[in-house]
Amino acid sequence: MEIKSKFLGEQRVDPDTIIVFPKGIPGFEDQTRFKLFHQEDNPIIFWLQSVDDEDLTFSAANPVDFNINYSFILTDEEQALLELSSPDELAVLILLHTDENDEESGKPTIKGSIKSPILINVNSRKGIQKVLVQVEQSITLTEKNHEIDFSEA
Repeated sequence: MEIKSKFLGEQRVDPDTIIVFPKGIPGFEDQTRFKLFHQEDNPIIFWLQSVDDEDLTFSAANPVDFNINYSFILTDEEQALLELSSPDELAVLILLHTDENDEESGKPTIKGSIKSPILINVNSRKGIQKVLVQVEQSITLTEKNHEIDFSEA
């Protein structure tokens, strides 16, 4: 199957690798099918591309790469949407965005939304975005001239 992405160009994908978000992603509820791509030259960055909207691409990262570990409880509805039978099936990602208007440092700041991780069942290929009411810590790291801020984004 071919999909188009303004960011990634045309991509050939196996339909069995499509991730379905039954309720979409908050703010993008009408987009339910995504493909996860990995950036080859950067092992930390992933791209979550909408299959049906070539303009919609999210950048994402594994929170463990930034020493962020989650502890939360899934509701029965979330567990059912994910078709989750074991915690080992669950992959967690955080969405990233760039703040080009960081006047203090003069450098772009990459921010991660730690209060709203993306949860994906790697077996069923079902996903949700979990909105957390409380996150216990805020972490700021500096990497390669870009400040990475994981506070409440």
